[in-house]
Formats: sequence, structure tokens, C-alpha cells
Amino acid sequence: VQLQASGGGSVQAGGSLRLSCAASGRSFRYYSMAWFRQGPGKERELVAEIDTAGTPHVEESVKGRFAISRDNAKKTVYLQMNTLKPEDTAVYYCAGQKVYNQYSYWGQGTQVTVSS
Repeated sequence: VQLQASGGGSVQAGGSLRLSCAASGRSFRYYSMAWFRQGPGKERELVAEIDTAGTPHVEESVKGRFAISRDNAKKTVYLQMNTLKPEDTAVYYCAGQKVYNQYSYWGQGTQVTVSS
């Protein structure tokens, strides 16, 4: 399985971006999917997850601003990011297939830069 993330860029605070992660293979619908991020000098952290039934979970730090969704027909998971803040600046990674609380597959990352 290969994951290809896209949609990153540079925006001003208060702006929006939508990240996409396209998956190869036939098993996408059977995978939980997630978005992580790693900011400058920080450890990688979970941003949001979505299970095979489409039930989303968004971390408290971004709740109310970010939303995760998936389109199984397109084999794509999305992260809609609104009201962006400078502290959201990070490389964002998509991940798939959660096994024993670890993700097996990772995308290459897409840079999001939010300026004040």
C-alpha cells in the first residue's frame, strides 16, 4: 500500500487548507486512517483518525477547527483545516492500517506553514 499526501502550502493565520491522502491497493476501505503532524523541534503527534465505519476522532488541540473524512470509492482520506494558527505549522503525514495501536503505512508528508 502506498499513500500519497497532497494539499499542503503556505497560508496566513485564519486561513484554510484541505489535505488529501490517496491510497493505492484494494483494501483501503478496511483500513483505519489517520493524520499526524510534526512541527519544528517537536515530536510527531496524532491529529485525527477515522475508522472503517467512517467514525472520526479529532484531537482536542484541533477540535472544532479540523475535520477528517474519507471517500472509499476514491480511496482517499481528507483533513479539512480551518482557522489555521501559526502553531499548526508542521509536516503533515497520513497513515493507514492501525494494528495494535500502531499504523503500518505512511505517506511522505506535506508541509503546512501558517504565518501570523
